Amino acid sequence: MDFHGWLTLFIVFGSVVLMSVSRIGPELILLGAVVLLTTLGILTPEAAVAGFANTGLITVALMFVIVAGIRETGGINFLVTHVLGRPQGRVSAQTRLMLPTLFTSAFLNNTPVVATFIPAVVAWSKRIGVSVSRLLMPLSYAAILGGTCTLIGTSTNLAVNGLLIKETGGPGLGMFDIAWVGIPTAVVGIAYILILGGRLLPDRQGTATSFGDPREYTVEMTVDTNGPLMGKTVEEAGLRHLQGLFLIEIERHGHIIPSVGSSERLEAGDNLVFAGVTESVVELHKIRGLSPSGAPSFSLDDTVPERSLVEVAIAPNSDIVGKTIKEGRFRSVFGASVVAVARDGQRIEGKIGSIRLQPSDTLLLEASPSFLDQHRHSRDFLLISEVPNSELPRYEKAWLSWTILGLVVASATFGWLSMINAAMLGAALMILTGCVTPAVARKSLDTQVLLAIAAAFALGDALYRTGGPNILLYRSCN
Repeated sequence: MDFHGWLTLFIVFGSVVLMSVSRIGPELILLGAVVLLTTLGILTPEAAVAGFANTGLITVALMFVIVAGIRETGGINFLVTHVLGRPQGRVSAQTRLMLPTLFTSAFLNNTPVVATFIPAVVAWSKRIGVSVSRLLMPLSYAAILGGTCTLIGTSTNLAVNGLLIKETGGPGLGMFDIAWVGIPTAVVGIAYILILGGRLLPDRQGTATSFGDPREYTVEMTVDTNGPLMGKTVEEAGLRHLQGLFLIEIERHGHIIPSVGSSERLEAGDNLVFAGVTESVVELHKIRGLSPSGAPSFSLDDTVPERSLVEVAIAPNSDIVGKTIKEGRFRSVFGASVVAVARDGQRIEGKIGSIRLQPSDTLLLEASPSFLDQHRHSRDFLLISEVPNSELPRYEKAWLSWTILGLVVASATFGWLSMINAAMLGAALMILTGCVTPAVARKSLDTQVLLAIAAAFALGDALYRTGGPNILLYRSCN
């Protein structure tokens, strides 16, 4: 191997070390190495950018769009609600979490799966009383192990398959060709976590348990007619053990039911009055079968389907000061619905619509993404800020998004379409059916992952051209 080969090995090894010890993004380090190799003449410009045309990289990008469709329709939340349930103890909770994560990550890219699961798992941990620090690491490892079971489980599998197709000109790996190794490895990995997880995983409490939120919101939700919560008890609906949230009363047909018991059965049209902190109100708002009371909520017929929660503070000189929320006509004036109200940490009595607004009252509004830009300088509000992770899923399309994923998997498994063609079809269907909007689809593309993969292809090509693999194999065999 000549000087260029040793220099390439040195640059690649230096990149690995730098990624291990520095906080610089891996994609920046890898791209920097590609730029250096290109400048030194080891890589041609064509070889440096060839990775962006690799079928594996394109498939990874398309899978990000498919996962976004499942996330936006509440498919992951639906899975958490109906599969995880209410386990007893750490081992039961970790088992219920890791098994569906293992299965899901076998067919979806690990990165968006974990990113989508995290908010749902954090909320679930509060409901069941298990420290989230004992759930997030098992979540991550289950996603990694599941990714080793199928071709589309991780971006690495797809990238390697793309290289295999390029080098051999053959059809590449089948959907479950690596499952013979992946499934036994996954079983051993999950058993290890369940047996030793109690000793190795810390039982940490979040900062929210140490420092209370001074803002206590009053929020009123209505039980949907023919919804999944109708006919269930408060305990069965998961509304009794919501951390940071307290069910004050139920209004039913004009009558108030105070001191609500766990065995109280919910009826369609019940108005449930809660008091709690911002984070808990956000999680309550995402529970399927509950809708905000008072002003009408947005529907799928609206021109802008995306919805999220926005926090605003009422200005002293606002025209809505002294008016009730109903009189303020938030829907017609601001294009938003009032979800909750907070006032100096006090618990506000009465229905949401009849609360008379005062200066500095803090409101949670259900609004479209354009609300912040339209009212950022409004004289009616002192402060406007979007609540993180408060996007409201469109649950009615959850079954459709899962069906599309099933078609992608079946098409690739049975050879009806190539993996990249199946992913193209799935991403297109997600957008055409409204499971994900084009704007959200663009945002779902993880550019850090995609750039890192493309740069890694270029580094691999540089090693191949300079004989790096040959010297490594020679050293390892001797």
